[in-house]
Amino acid sequence: MALTAQFSALFERSLQAYCEERSLNPTQLSDQQWYQLVAQVAHQAALQFFPKNAPLVDTRKVNYLSMEFLVGRLLGNNLQNLGVYQYVVDEVAKYGKTLVDILEQETDPAFGNGGLGRLAACYLDSMASLAQPAVGYGLHYQYGLFKQSFDWAGRQHEEGDAWGRDFFPLQSHRADFRQPVGFAGEVRHIAGDKYEWQPAWTIYGEAFDLPVVGYKGVQQPLRLWQGCSETAFDLAKFNDGDYLDSESMVIDASKITKVLYPNDNHQNGKELRLMQQYFHCACSVADIIKNHLAKGRTLDQLAEFEVIQLNDTHPAIAIPELMRLLLDQYGYSWEKAWAICSKVFAYTNHTLLPEALEQWEQNLVAKLLPRHLIIIERINLELYQQVKACFTEDELANVWDETAIIANNRVRMANLCVVGSFAVNGVAQIHSDLVISDLFPAYAKLFNGRFHNVTNGITPRRWIRQANPLLSALLDQHIEGDWTQNLELLRQIEPLAENSAFQTAYAEIKQQNKQALAQVIEETLGIQVNQNAIFDVQIKRFHEYKRQHLNLLNIIATYQELKANPDMPFVPRVFIFAGKAAPGYFMAKQIIQAINNVAHVINHDPEMQGKLQVAFLPNYSVSLAEKIIPAADVSEQISLAGKEASGTGNMKLALNGAITLGTLDGANVEIAEFAGEENVVIFGHTVESVRELREKGYVSREYYEQDEVLRKAIDALADGSFAGGNQEIFEPLVYDLLNKDYFCVLADFASYREAQQEVAKRYQNQTAWLKSTILNTARLGSFSSDRSIRDYQTRIWKK
Repeated sequence: MALTAQFSALFERSLQAYCEERSLNPTQLSDQQWYQLVAQVAHQAALQFFPKNAPLVDTRKVNYLSMEFLVGRLLGNNLQNLGVYQYVVDEVAKYGKTLVDILEQETDPAFGNGGLGRLAACYLDSMASLAQPAVGYGLHYQYGLFKQSFDWAGRQHEEGDAWGRDFFPLQSHRADFRQPVGFAGEVRHIAGDKYEWQPAWTIYGEAFDLPVVGYKGVQQPLRLWQGCSETAFDLAKFNDGDYLDSESMVIDASKITKVLYPNDNHQNGKELRLMQQYFHCACSVADIIKNHLAKGRTLDQLAEFEVIQLNDTHPAIAIPELMRLLLDQYGYSWEKAWAICSKVFAYTNHTLLPEALEQWEQNLVAKLLPRHLIIIERINLELYQQVKACFTEDELANVWDETAIIANNRVRMANLCVVGSFAVNGVAQIHSDLVISDLFPAYAKLFNGRFHNVTNGITPRRWIRQANPLLSALLDQHIEGDWTQNLELLRQIEPLAENSAFQTAYAEIKQQNKQALAQVIEETLGIQVNQNAIFDVQIKRFHEYKRQHLNLLNIIATYQELKANPDMPFVPRVFIFAGKAAPGYFMAKQIIQAINNVAHVINHDPEMQGKLQVAFLPNYSVSLAEKIIPAADVSEQISLAGKEASGTGNMKLALNGAITLGTLDGANVEIAEFAGEENVVIFGHTVESVRELREKGYVSREYYEQDEVLRKAIDALADGSFAGGNQEIFEPLVYDLLNKDYFCVLADFASYREAQQEVAKRYQNQTAWLKSTILNTARLGSFSSDRSIRDYQTRIWKK
């Protein structure tokens, strides 16, 4: 109540001042002006009235380093967590405005792209809500990854996502938090373990803070670094007529935070990406040390009060950076520095794909970060002694091949993370088991007790309360207690799963959400979809292991079946896709083009209207996900078993009442366990059977030759049926499926088709279907990111 009163007074003062400055009355303000006003008030309220973090006794402050934070639109979420959402709804209504329309004026900040960044954002929300002392550290990107569109041929087109970084009202520019970052140059040995690095050039990082507002918790910063030069402008060069070079340093420094994940298909891209990662780490580690020392503590106490959580391998260079500072700036011996450093870092692994574990050419590290390479070489040497002492001579060669940080003239960042961290965790139980058994078995023996599991989670404040207000209102009516703070309370609706009145209410909410999504599809793509069809959703980053092309082959086969048997019984289906492919990922972009081309043919076939439709919504974002997820009937989680670390989209969709259609991969295993296997649809090879398939010698062409339905679907891709007769466009995709198919798409096709038929069969019995969807909502409360953070607190971050 006190906060609402304070917010009310601030709101009224701000509204009056805002209108007086513009000589307008409140009824004359546009939605955009209302957005700017409400955002400014919410930002001030978070900083002035909301409590700062109160340190807990049994946990350290968490410094969460991530190259991306996919925060989504923040204003609505902040108003919810401040407890003033309804107040603002009522206030703007006095002037003929709706808060929903005002919130639509906000653009998604381009600080992230995929599940990695969204997980980081969920964790910041939960840490603030649980009063876990924390700071998130990322980069203040100007353009993010890219803005996605599709050209006339269905190809992905990328352009800079100019989202409005310099005018975002929910951030504070902290020009006083400025960090120098050097690159290249020379290294001189001083004495003992101390060296002097003289960089060839230096840029600076300036901090921009976004307050992360917790639900009934605290606010704490997401600190984002932006590249800038030492001097903003060379007036002498400008006066001499050198107009371009006068700003060259500004331009060069700003490149470091232009885009997320610069394309590294060429050497310049590799250099920029490594520079970007080091810039992020150098600024963040310096800030951590400065804040630690400002509290009157010594660096000997660093590990007692601070933990640096590495979200994947992108921030791995923070380990040698901390060592460099301890050795060269603060004069520690190697032994004392390593004793501190190795107790500070914890590493979250997010992938089992060997090609996704970052490696840098040793020569490139030597060129850009010469002092860090010396430190990494020393860590590698010390590691070799440990390995030699732990394993027999017969084992040594193979074990060293697996564990060496430097191998084949490349620096292996995942290995650096494992060696330099006191804890390593996977993000779903099956993933964590495979990290030990398949990815790092030697490390598991070498570092007994270092490996843990913390299954991912999602914040219910964003993904139910904000994304699905209709469902939230229904839950509020039937649950005692605050389920947004304790998601396990969803169990209270389990007895209502077969209650006809509750089923009716739940079904009406789903239908309203489907109507809203259908409107988005029509406005975006010009397609009127059947709102009574099954909404079958696959929304995620495009990658071959996620197997969007398995979904595609089934769509083609279904289309062919309907064309051959137009009168056959068929449960109408709308297949909905969204997701981006990395600019340099050719095969993923081929799959995107194929989906768009198939969609074009199907959607323009009069016989398919109301039966089979395909909608690929461009430029996937958090805001778009908030529209798709509440409307989904089926959640496609069809990665090859053993390849998806966890996933979080599967959790969001299931909690909002979508039935999981998936393999036993990532968190699908736990979803099936908690929801009940009868309330999901599982298909395909398991981790064990995939291993057996490979050992026997997997030949994908055999599946093509033996399965007529599969053969016809692939032939249609090959013969130009979906490319205006052009047989060359999808030749690379077809060739890969028939001759390589590393992710076993063809091996799982028949099982997937059967699973799709099972979905259609279940959907026709709406009473049983609704029971399953309700039980998914009721039984999956453990997938809250609050639970994940508590697991981190007890298993990893405790003092």
